[in-house]
Amino acid sequence: MGYSAATLKRTSFPVHEDTTKISGFSEISGLSSLRKGWMNDANLNSINGADEQTSKTPRVVIVGGGFGGLAAAKALGKAPVEVILIDRTNHHVFAPLLYQVATSVLAPSQMSSPLREVLRRHKNTTVIMGEVTGVDKAQRCVFVNDADREHVPVPYDYLILATGVRPSYFGHNEFEKFAPSLKTLADAVGIRNKILSAFEQAEAEENVDLHRDLLTFVLVGAGPTGVELAAALAIFIRASLRSEFRRIDPTSARIVLLDGARKVLGTFAPSLSEAAESHLQKLGVEIHLGHNVEKIDSEGVIVAGERIASKTVIWTAGVTSSPAGKWLGAQTDRAGRVRIQPDLSVPGNPEIFVVGDTASLDQDGKPLGGVAQVAMQQGHYAGKLIRRRVAGKKAPKPFRYFDKGNMAVVGKGYAVLESGKIHIHGLFAWLAWAFIHVTYLAQLSQRISVFLQWGWLFLTGQRGSRLIVNYQQSEPAQNRPPSPATAAQGAQPARLETTLTK
Repeated sequence: MGYSAATLKRTSFPVHEDTTKISGFSEISGLSSLRKGWMNDANLNSINGADEQTSKTPRVVIVGGGFGGLAAAKALGKAPVEVILIDRTNHHVFAPLLYQVATSVLAPSQMSSPLREVLRRHKNTTVIMGEVTGVDKAQRCVFVNDADREHVPVPYDYLILATGVRPSYFGHNEFEKFAPSLKTLADAVGIRNKILSAFEQAEAEENVDLHRDLLTFVLVGAGPTGVELAAALAIFIRASLRSEFRRIDPTSARIVLLDGARKVLGTFAPSLSEAAESHLQKLGVEIHLGHNVEKIDSEGVIVAGERIASKTVIWTAGVTSSPAGKWLGAQTDRAGRVRIQPDLSVPGNPEIFVVGDTASLDQDGKPLGGVAQVAMQQGHYAGKLIRRRVAGKKAPKPFRYFDKGNMAVVGKGYAVLESGKIHIHGLFAWLAWAFIHVTYLAQLSQRISVFLQWGWLFLTGQRGSRLIVNYQQSEPAQNRPPSPATAAQGAQPARLETTLTK
């Protein structure tokens, strides 16, 4: 990975005098005006190589391109600041619909958007693909790794941390090898491959005794992700696949949902939890509650002393926060989320804001949940506060989350919705769920595409992408003879920096 010279001139990352090592973050013009280490204030904020600047433009660094980070970047779009958004990937993922990629309802491009395209009209915003590994509060910089450099310091005047969460295996990290989680787009595609491959293997398997193991799907965790994935998988198998195989009966597949809690959708009202459980059972999902998983291996899972043989186990249980609390040395809650003030800033550091799943904030005596709506509202608030502060205006009132309700879809035409005292389930809740999710997709083209895809699926049962795509070389590189061009070049490595400086 590399960055264009124009982009890196604009971001003006720190460089060293040794021009032979310029690459990646360090590619920048105006070397004669640089001193070793940090650039002076004028160069720090230069745009396209300008050597002089009458006033210092505040720099806002946003870490994370999820719901919170993207909302903050949009709120700062017309502010007199320089915005640098850093994310490990180059795209924003609409996480609530990941399960639909895993079950072949949607293609990845229908619920994920390139960050650069979403923010293309924000001329003050630069997107950098890299991984933030730490924060230096004293020097006001974050440290970033990219493909060709490590621990690059990127200075900030304001910092917004929207780093999200990671899957938690509750101290059993050995489970991860056998039970992938569903947190990223790559996870969703991998699970889709795993599900589709199970049916392909069963169709080709001569030993019919192995069919049951291949066609048993175990989901660990009965929260919204587990419930939505289980329901979608049940419909996928019984509606879309039932007539497409000749040697196996797809409808014989088992879908098992496990959770140590006593009910599914534990954060919902009891009546909605019961309605969701009843509908799952109508779809043929086996539900086992009240016992934690004891072991997961290549042969399946063990729960309550009983083994459930399965070749496909998916982890849809808990999450843990990012290491942002450790980076900041700040107070955290038991889940590792950073305790923040009502203006979303870190105590003692008014220039640092933490939003979304990374943050812990109580409202009316209860902690705010780790849902997309909280992240979006907090990201927008942080951006608005910085915008007003830079303009010398009065700060807005303390952040207050407006709860638009919780919902979960439980199969075709059925969802549960909770908003205050309103508790509904069924088709109307599903229509509300569909409308809200389409509305909040990042791009108009996606809204139209997803609306049409859902309508087509509802009417015909025909799905989107059902391809098994393993992104790997078809033949190991060491087994292929070198091309004449490669042989002629010998062992000299390609010099990316030479290309970038041309």
